[in-house]
Amino acid sequence: MPFLDRLQRWAGERPDSTAVVVAGQGLSWEQLRDAAAALVPAAPAVTVVSEANSLHFAVSFAASVAGERQCAVLDPTWPQQLQDSITERIAETVRRAAPVTGHGRTDELIDGPPDAPFLIGLTSGTTSVPKAFTRTRRSWQVSFDASIEFFGLTPEDRTLAPGPLAASLNLYALAECLYAGSEFHTLPKFDVGDVHAAVSHDGITRLVLIPTMLRLLSERGLAGGVDASGIRSIICAGSKLDARTLDAARRWAPNATIFEYYGASELSFVAGAGLQPGQRPRLGGTGIGKPFPGVEIRILDGAGAAVPEGSDGNICVRSGMVSEGYLWGDDGQALQCFDGWYTVGDQGYLSGGTLHLLGRRSDMIITAGTNVYPHEVELALASVPGVASAVAAGLADDLRGQRVVAAVVPSHGGVTAMQLRAGVEDVLARDKRPLEYFALTELPLTDRGKLSRQLLLDWITGHDPRARRLG
Repeated sequence: MPFLDRLQRWAGERPDSTAVVVAGQGLSWEQLRDAAAALVPAAPAVTVVSEANSLHFAVSFAASVAGERQCAVLDPTWPQQLQDSITERIAETVRRAAPVTGHGRTDELIDGPPDAPFLIGLTSGTTSVPKAFTRTRRSWQVSFDASIEFFGLTPEDRTLAPGPLAASLNLYALAECLYAGSEFHTLPKFDVGDVHAAVSHDGITRLVLIPTMLRLLSERGLAGGVDASGIRSIICAGSKLDARTLDAARRWAPNATIFEYYGASELSFVAGAGLQPGQRPRLGGTGIGKPFPGVEIRILDGAGAAVPEGSDGNICVRSGMVSEGYLWGDDGQALQCFDGWYTVGDQGYLSGGTLHLLGRRSDMIITAGTNVYPHEVELALASVPGVASAVAAGLADDLRGQRVVAAVVPSHGGVTAMQLRAGVEDVLARDKRPLEYFALTELPLTDRGKLSRQLLLDWITGHDPRARRLG
């Protein structure tokens, strides 16, 4: 693993300084090193970690990637049957692989060869069993160097990632901090009050989280008078931030640079931007930012040919951060390569060096011959006053093929269809504007908490009371 040599370094240089904190309980660099080293002799060639956030998680993760060992991190909330199925597949993969040699049998807490795989990542797909891909130590070291430069992480920072370590965003944040010699904090589970307490009392300078968490923390923090002036950076992943979240975060943490970025588990970091304190955002736009250090971006069509600037197509990248490919679940579309340029099928365009993110091609709405990406519509609606959240989809239409419809969760005071139409008039082209609007009592989410546009369409066609048509 590309952080074990750094862990040894920090343990030698400042053994008593804090390395990892979980719910107020911490381990120093020396304690973390010694606890992980004690587990290495018994660690198998591949370790499957499935547990909630804890100090033991951090220790076990470090030990499980020593030498040529590999680690797979499973979400402990997944059904046991799913976890068992994944574990069995991993075991089959290990049995088929050649026996590890050299560093693979080491009893020391040391890094293995840079080009050897160390992490088996899992990402959701169209089947019930997640796809599995592998990463080399070198790919994460390149990612660490790029993200530390881009986000400005220093050894003096105290990072809080309040989400589950089983999620790649938070697992990476842990490893990144170990690499940088920076103090890492997390919680057994996400709780707004516990995060606020950590921000107030633990000297947190950096937050790593998803947009929904940021909105909750910001809005409730403002209401409760929680002081977040000590936070210097907020790193948000998952989707582009909407206007309401940005406004609340800016007011709650006035001294923070708010970073949003585009990346994928298989690609690592691609592009992003930081909104400096006092800087006004461009609301409703699709621009996500410039390429990360060491990343090249091209927009290619389905045959791998370059498209003109400003035209949309596959977002393709070339960098040293790309994963090694899949162990299973590859349908030929999940991670494609065009002569060294990799894509996961996300669509976008380049303008003036800035990447604009539109969404997945499979989500695209074709209405009267015009391609409309729901993500673009949702960002425009999210900037309208009175809108808490928005979702757009394509409803079957005999004349147009599909027509764009949109639904919003109103904020306090509600919102009318007329206000929504006026709000997107200067942001969306006429043929991309929704023809119908609905008010939602809740967002249409899957059982795993992901936004479901199909569920929205089911509510609309089935006259579900959770989706009320706005006149």
